[in-house]
Amino acid sequence: MFVRYFVEIARPVADVQEVLLTSPELWAGGPAGEAHQRGRRLLSEVGFEPAGHRVSKRVEICFSDPIHLPSKTILPMTWSPTGAEPLFPALDADIEIAGLGPNRTQLSISARYTPPLGAVGRAIDRSLLHRVAEATVKDFLDRVAATLERVPAPAR
Repeated sequence: MFVRYFVEIARPVADVQEVLLTSPELWAGGPAGEAHQRGRRLLSEVGFEPAGHRVSKRVEICFSDPIHLPSKTILPMTWSPTGAEPLFPALDADIEIAGLGPNRTQLSISARYTPPLGAVGRAIDRSLLHRVAEATVKDFLDRVAATLERVPAPAR
């Protein structure tokens, strides 16, 4: 299954790109509160808030080398749920950073996942689990964007 979401950040693309590529523990681990950096692997929390009640799960996030293109930078990542709770799927994603002007950056995520719970999960993905995946990816990127908007500009 495929999920795509994007947000705009009121920051220059160079600032956003530098933080995303050099400090993943700040933006990916930060929402978890107690993230632990282990090389390029982090523990984080992902989830969503239906009707004001947060549903969340710890995941291990791994990053691959960034891909620099003329119009954007792509940061490949995966997340895998920790523990045995099957509600959240493993996810392969690309976080894309693209400039929209001198002080605007678009941050987007394109994610692919296989529904959890085997054949049962595939059967109910269309009615429920896909919405869980969409809400989780949206929540993750919104929280990353909020963190990036608070981070001071990198010293140059």
